Amino acid sequence: MSSADPMERTGPISPAEPPPPPGLAGCARELAEGRTTSTAQVAAAFARIEASRRTLNAFRQLRTEAALAEAADADRRLAAGERLPLLGVPVAVKDDTDVEGMPTYFGCDGALPPAAADSEAVRRLRAAGAVVVGKTNSCEFGQWAFTEGPAFGVTRNPWNTAHTPGGSSGGSAAAVAAGLVPAALGSDGAGSIRIPAAWTHLVGIKPQRGRISVHPHSDAFQGLTVNGPLARTVADAALLLDAAAGPHPGDPHRPPAVDASAAARRDPGSLRIGLALRPPLTLTRNAPHPEVLRAVTALAETLARLGHHVEEAHPRYGLIGLSFVPRATAGIAELAALHPEPGLLDARTRSALRTGTRLGGRIVRAARAREVRQHARIGAFFDTSRGGDGRGYDVLLTPTTAAPPPRVGEFDHLSAWRTDLSMTAACPYAWPWNVLGWPGVNVPAGFTRDGLPVGAQLLGPSRSEARLISLAAQLESDRRWFEHRPPALSAAGGR
Repeated sequence: MSSADPMERTGPISPAEPPPPPGLAGCARELAEGRTTSTAQVAAAFARIEASRRTLNAFRQLRTEAALAEAADADRRLAAGERLPLLGVPVAVKDDTDVEGMPTYFGCDGALPPAAADSEAVRRLRAAGAVVVGKTNSCEFGQWAFTEGPAFGVTRNPWNTAHTPGGSSGGSAAAVAAGLVPAALGSDGAGSIRIPAAWTHLVGIKPQRGRISVHPHSDAFQGLTVNGPLARTVADAALLLDAAAGPHPGDPHRPPAVDASAAARRDPGSLRIGLALRPPLTLTRNAPHPEVLRAVTALAETLARLGHHVEEAHPRYGLIGLSFVPRATAGIAELAALHPEPGLLDARTRSALRTGTRLGGRIVRAARAREVRQHARIGAFFDTSRGGDGRGYDVLLTPTTAAPPPRVGEFDHLSAWRTDLSMTAACPYAWPWNVLGWPGVNVPAGFTRDGLPVGAQLLGPSRSEARLISLAAQLESDRRWFEHRPPALSAAGGR
């Protein structure tokens, strides 16, 4: 990798670092009760970020001066009695997200102009009072389930720095898992929130398409990509989702509003849950890792103990991959074609650009037209008026990934084809829900014998975030995954 890589070090982060924050809701509560100041919270976040720079390398850009000025303003507003959901709380956003005055590199090298305005999601976070401290690393155009590249080096997993935190929202995941910030925004076009959440022991919510605006894009990656939160708890993820949610006036997808925080406080009731361990067709022969299967099966047993009906199921995905590939590669081609210095792009990106150009136009329009039939086919799985034959379920439970987090550098020097095959083998479960545009939630499922995190997906039909969030919160109350932190952080404790 590039000489920009931080020094590799396996093991815990130095215990000399400042303790992590208590969580998004906890930070907001402390500020509202006057037990701390926004200036102190934001300054502490920057201290943690700096202390982890050479071990984790989670951030691409920081807003140190601007964020501290915004924190001072938040302190004045708090002292005057103003209250907003996130007033004065530090958060981070991904490198694909426009923040006024900062370039949107999206993992790329080269000189790019600063964004002229905030994206709609950032605008809404600011309206809720949040202080954006910086932008977290992502692989180039969010293509891969690792966060590495010559433009910024390697982002590492706080549970073991020899391993990737996943991607493409790996910087956001590493930052939250290590306690650098209490929550962060990511994006998910083929699992890019859920995969790093699984590999860093976080809750990651991929919302319904349109729940959080992707403006200034109208339909990111041909409708595949959505924005969503990463946090240590369901309540924190729900709070960030509520703060960022809502449409831009020009958005084509505008689902009805949902109160995610209220859902996190509700009992889900007794649900019928289908456990699907067999991945969708991926043209690879790799079986899921035994420790992943063990962890997800144990999670299914927990759900059964909590009163849900859980049984093995076999969703009819069909040839959904034929819709995914043209849409994904066309999305990459659309972004890559705008880069001012295409020679700086990874050779694998240039290959995807050529493929996406060939598959654009009529082919990608046909791929998108299939979505209606795909909704009907897979929607039958959730048709609760029909029982038996693998149908009539409320929720689908699957592994989030087929493998634990790979080692850093494992995909260096692979061709575009070999990289895609390796990624598909490791992460075959997440991408169908991007084609459908439906919501999914990663929940921590446990650890391998080597201490590496793995996760499970709760997947639902259209606009089912409330049910999934309620179920995730019930699981969290039983399994208490928030009590586990990367080794050197565990002493800081707290929720």
